[in-house]
Amino acid sequence: MELVRIGELARRSRVPVATIKFYVRAGLIAPARKTGQTMSWYSPKVVERLKAIKELQERQFLPLDVIKQALDRDEEAPDELAAAEAIAGVLAKRGGRRSRTRDEVLARGASAIELQWLATAGLAVPGADGAYRGDDLALLSTLGAARRAGIRADMLPFDIMQAYLMALHALVEVELRLFRDGVIRKADRRDVARLTTAATKLSERLVVIVRRKLLLPTLRQLIEEELDVEDRTLRKPADRVRGQHQRSRPRRRAR
Repeated sequence: MELVRIGELARRSRVPVATIKFYVRAGLIAPARKTGQTMSWYSPKVVERLKAIKELQERQFLPLDVIKQALDRDEEAPDELAAAEAIAGVLAKRGGRRSRTRDEVLARGASAIELQWLATAGLAVPGADGAYRGDDLALLSTLGAARRAGIRADMLPFDIMQAYLMALHALVEVELRLFRDGVIRKADRRDVARLTTAATKLSERLVVIVRRKLLLPTLRQLIEEELDVEDRTLRKPADRVRGQHQRSRPRRRAR
């Protein structure tokens, strides 16, 4: 069978090479043969898989693990893809139809390093035409607004964002398990799309409400923990001085 290099794969599928490499790292596609550390060959059949993955992503379906499982399991694909399409439809309405080029995003406050980090994390990946859309653009617009408000990159470094991303990824995994084990597995096939649409909308509202409920109590807890640490830190030198003073006092002889 004819095998092709990644550049030819990108040309046929109209998916950028950088995006294909990201899909490889995520386990969505794999080379058919490797002849070196940087030399990989792919089956032409991967082209259709790439188009399917990219279509779902561009329609704002970001959780790649669900796409992978849906495409890998033929017997579950109809229900899984129906759920994916429903989630994509809900999220697409949130994202809007605007688009911006890389230069426009950079002019609005983002940096090239930030764009690279976000693309590698799969959070803001440009389309085949190089433009950002939907939630990818919404995320970049939020980042630009933060910069214009005076929140510099050193105030929110990437190591903090990485922890934030890991926490949200864990939340997404919980949500998707609920979708797959609850809605998809137990619902009638004819109702999967409708029920997933309703569940996605409710899930977004639930996350916002619960976060709002937890924000102030958690902030108070953090402040109390910091004050407690500071109090213990301040007490240690005083206790040490008091102990030294007591040891230096002469003992009275018993009469």
